[in-house]
Formats: sequence, structure tokens, C-alpha cells
Amino acid sequence: MAMGVGGNKGGAMNEINMTPMIDVLLVLLIIFMVVQQGLQRGLSVQVPPPKEKEELAQKPPDDQQIVLEVEPGPKYFVNRQEVQPANLENFLRETFAGRARKVIFVKGAEALSYGEVVRAVDASRAADITLVGLVPRPEAGPATTAAAPAPAP
Repeated sequence: MAMGVGGNKGGAMNEINMTPMIDVLLVLLIIFMVVQQGLQRGLSVQVPPPKEKEELAQKPPDDQQIVLEVEPGPKYFVNRQEVQPANLENFLRETFAGRARKVIFVKGAEALSYGEVVRAVDASRAADITLVGLVPRPEAGPATTAAAPAPAP
């Protein structure tokens, strides 16, 4: 809707010119889209595929796998062998000295603080272990829970 003021002489018009406003909005949209990609943060992780319900039972570790268990205190166990906290890094270095594949799995107890697990991971990294994996807690399911008695009616 345009209203002419001043007749047919081509004077001032009361009409909003939409083209510059749309151009500015499109430029702002592109700027926000580019900036949003730079703001994304995160870690790249390897997530195992989901297991079936029947496979929830914990399997014993393979003899080639090294599992570092962290208990409150802190107490450290490498494949169920207790290691003193002061000697953990040296023990891991000696254990992995002759191995070509330097992979360790860290398993934390239920009531353990985050810092104690991080200390175990740091000791593993300091012992030149290239890949440190964290063992997840088993999900509660029929294979992991004890059979509870049925409630009385």
C-alpha cells in the first residue's frame, strides 16, 4: 500500500523499502549460524554398542586385559593384586614395559569420588599407557541383581 504525497511529480512516498531490511536480516542469520558452529564444545568418545538384556552379566577379564580397580581409601588393585598408592605409577610402568598394546581399563567403586578416579587415570597416563578406558557400572537387570523374595500378599 503506497500513498502518494505530492501528486504525480515523483515526490516523497510513504512506503517501506523491504529489500535492505531483508538483506540485513539474512546477513545476521548467516553470522549467527557461523558463530554457533564455533561455540560447540565437547569431547570425542568411543561409545560401545548397546548390549542385549542377556549379555548384562559381567564377564571375567581376559588375561591380556589389565583392569585397575579403585576402591575408597584409596586402594588400588591391578587384576585383583593390591598395589600401594605411592607405587602405582612404577608398577604400571613395569607391567606395560614388555607389552606392545598399552591399554588399561579403570573401574571405580560405587561410593568413590571423581578425584580418586582421575588420580588413577593420571597415574596411568604418566606410566606411558596410550589408551585408558573407563569401565561403566552394570545396569540393574535380571542378570545383575540377586533374586529377591516375592512380597507377601
